Amino acid sequence: MAYADQQMSGNRITAFIIVALLHLVLGYALVTGLAYEGVKQIMKKVTTIDIKKDEPKKEPPPPPKKVAAPPPIVAPPPKINVSVAPPPVQTVVTPPPLPPPPIIAPPAPVPAPPPPRFQPKSATPKGNPANWATTNDYPSRALREEREGTTGFRVTVGPDGRVTSCDVTSSSGSSDLDDATCANVTRRARFTPAMDGEGNPTSGSYSNRIRWVIPKD
Repeated sequence: MAYADQQMSGNRITAFIIVALLHLVLGYALVTGLAYEGVKQIMKKVTTIDIKKDEPKKEPPPPPKKVAAPPPIVAPPPKINVSVAPPPVQTVVTPPPLPPPPIIAPPAPVPAPPPPRFQPKSATPKGNPANWATTNDYPSRALREEREGTTGFRVTVGPDGRVTSCDVTSSSGSSDLDDATCANVTRRARFTPAMDGEGNPTSGSYSNRIRWVIPKD
């Protein structure tokens, strides 16, 4: 046992000596700079450990957030008044039917007048109407100017058969010839007066024409 202890102590001493020598050599090398590069390479090989760090995987960027469109503006529904009073009930009174209108009898026809006792007659001239105006009655001025024409006339005859008025119905174109017509007829014409339905003489009328012609010598 003592031998083993001595052997072990001797090994320790030897190890210490070797370590001390190594320190001395390293210290000398450091001081003098000899074998600096070699030592550096050795130290680099001994001490450098390439440790590759696990690079974190780049995660893809998150997708852009979708912005939700704002909800449409909805007007609130109008308030409905549920408690609406029912419309008033109007009672319509139907009036009784009107009585039928009275039946009016048509008026009695007016009796026709009795037939006349005598047939009415119009005024008729007495004698020849051509004698009412002669060539001697030709207006002198119209005769000198050689004016001719025909005058139409209408006379009113009184109950006595005489002419009460005279009107020119169509002119001859000369006023003196028209005036001579009425003047001569009023002075010379005589009539049987008109008769009414009772046979009494009454006023009447008569129409005719006078042609004024220049006499030939």
